[in-house]
Amino acid sequence: MIDRATIDKIMDATNIVDVVGEFVTLRKAGVNYKGLCPFHDDTTPSFMVSPSKQICKCFACGEGGTAINFLMKHEQITYPEALRWLAKKYNIEIQEKELTDEEKQQQSDRESMFIVNEWAKTYFQDVLRNDPDGIAIGKQYFRSRGIRDDIVEKFCLGFALPQRDALAKAALKAGYKAEYLVKTGLCFETKSEELRDKNYDYSQDENADSKGNHNSSLLTLNSPLRDRYSGRVIFPWLNVSGKVVAFGGRLLDARTKGVQQKYVNSPDSEIYHKDHELYGLFQAKKAIAKEDRVYMVEGYTDVIAMHQSGIENVVANSGTALSVYQIKLLRRFTQNITLLYDGDEAGIHAAMRGTDMLLAEGMNIKVLLLPDGDDPDSFAKKHSAQELKDYIEKNQTDFITFKTRLTVENVTDPVKRSEAISGIVKSISVIPDQILRSTYLSELSQRMDIKEQTLLNSMNGMIRKDLEEKEKERERSQGDRLPDSGQHKDQGTVTLIPGSITPDSKVEELIIQSIIRDGEKVIYEHVETDDGGFTDLTVAQYVDFDLGQDNIRFHDELYNQILEEAVAHSGEPDFKAETYFMHHPDVNISSLAARLAIDTHQLSKNFQVKVREGGLRQHVLHLVLDLRMDIVEKRLKELKAQMRQVGSDMDRIKALMEEFKETQELRNALAQQLGNDLVG
Repeated sequence: MIDRATIDKIMDATNIVDVVGEFVTLRKAGVNYKGLCPFHDDTTPSFMVSPSKQICKCFACGEGGTAINFLMKHEQITYPEALRWLAKKYNIEIQEKELTDEEKQQQSDRESMFIVNEWAKTYFQDVLRNDPDGIAIGKQYFRSRGIRDDIVEKFCLGFALPQRDALAKAALKAGYKAEYLVKTGLCFETKSEELRDKNYDYSQDENADSKGNHNSSLLTLNSPLRDRYSGRVIFPWLNVSGKVVAFGGRLLDARTKGVQQKYVNSPDSEIYHKDHELYGLFQAKKAIAKEDRVYMVEGYTDVIAMHQSGIENVVANSGTALSVYQIKLLRRFTQNITLLYDGDEAGIHAAMRGTDMLLAEGMNIKVLLLPDGDDPDSFAKKHSAQELKDYIEKNQTDFITFKTRLTVENVTDPVKRSEAISGIVKSISVIPDQILRSTYLSELSQRMDIKEQTLLNSMNGMIRKDLEEKEKERERSQGDRLPDSGQHKDQGTVTLIPGSITPDSKVEELIIQSIIRDGEKVIYEHVETDDGGFTDLTVAQYVDFDLGQDNIRFHDELYNQILEEAVAHSGEPDFKAETYFMHHPDVNISSLAARLAIDTHQLSKNFQVKVREGGLRQHVLHLVLDLRMDIVEKRLKELKAQMRQVGSDMDRIKALMEEFKETQELRNALAQQLGNDLVG
């Protein structure tokens, strides 16, 4: 891990104009710099870089942030990788944080596995290029499938020799440990106990003949390690950063007759989980971000064929059920996905099973089933890149059209038709965006000629049921533990409202914006404490103190973390909140800080004057009161709804009316405070 002092040193040395300038042509524009945005098809320069604030922003697509944020987005690398990129650029030596023995061992194991996999990738490529069997068998196979040599290189394709221990012998001779050959899944151990000679020195077996004329060669021929991929063409899996995490090996066509398992893939390991990775993502990530769409296909050769046809924004989940991890990985690049499968039963099933999960994660889905008998591989080979793009654009449909055609059209049985429509409503119900849900529901209403209110009632019932099940599951997992935002009268505090009511997110963001910009600034001096002493209160300390009186927490845990850290560092003489949070090791916090800093610094002067009128203290006090007012207003609405639904339970009605009256009085008091100038 990179320690904080080194991170600060890197950030102090970084000049965002130099960093962005390596990827974007910048021209001076007043005190700032301007260029074409690299994150969308920009025709007029809309990407601004501020050397004084060390931030950048596109005023067309909204992308921007610090130099770290820019590198992570543009190069699709992780936070530590971006830091190392900057350290290399500015010749800064990385000082790693001291790790525990257990952490060191774990890190060492992971690095060793990556190193072994990288060696294996190169080994397989070398066999394909230079070994007689590799050229005659492996290379010939790829050519027979119409795969060009440049695509073979792009995807690092290779070949494993037919000998069952060829890779094992080569790896051990090169000094790699058997332990990591097994951990990565490149090799596996035989079951024969008498052959497991772990101390055997393979490097000394260079001259052993194939007939086993002496004991050492016999051990080599019957070594405890066997190659997993012998005699197969190799498809390396690269993670989003370009590291080799796994391999897939395919039997050649002549050997696949009557064989169910054509492909053998790496087993799960410390560096590879099949439901966390997507084949081809490393090669596709820039095209996905540029096109703002990803095509999901089923297999390795589908990805490769589409790349060869000029369509690069394509990935495959290669036979595994689509997972939440994979969807979240894709969402880093785009929210738009087209499922591109062949039109047989397996392709239809693959398209159906991932739809609800994609919708629940906020993805915008299109579906295209290719003509029967074609998969993306064969279809791409029959058409030019433009023809393929045109066909996809013309024939892809939204998920409602897709599901309607498959499950509702031509179904006359009322029960089956009702079940099919309910299935589509269920899919719509998982969409997190309320407006998008409403749009899809309206479209389904028109398509099915069913009243929209009927569908809405059905969907709301599904949502309520789902929430109830989640609440029951939460209660089962937490037992009888009280939530943090509940009432704690025994501790001498009074909760303003139940924890189920959350503040308005925009007001929260404005408060956090003030904390990031001015969190360290003192707005109250010489405040008397309970022990008779005096203290100063910064913006962060005041917000924490005021909200803490009623156990109010932000609904976004990231905001709570920012407040807690600002309070914790407020007493430090050199603490500056904006710098601290923009350089924060948590990329979510640094991105948020950069965005809020950008937004405020790009406002017109007139608007800034209005916001800041009366000074920082009054601005912060108003925001906190706005937050409280929002909470109270929401509670009043909730109480009204409960009184309408309570029925004839007079005791319950009386209790609700009393709380409603008290909450109204509180609302009026807050309104009076907000209506007056705040002084003191």
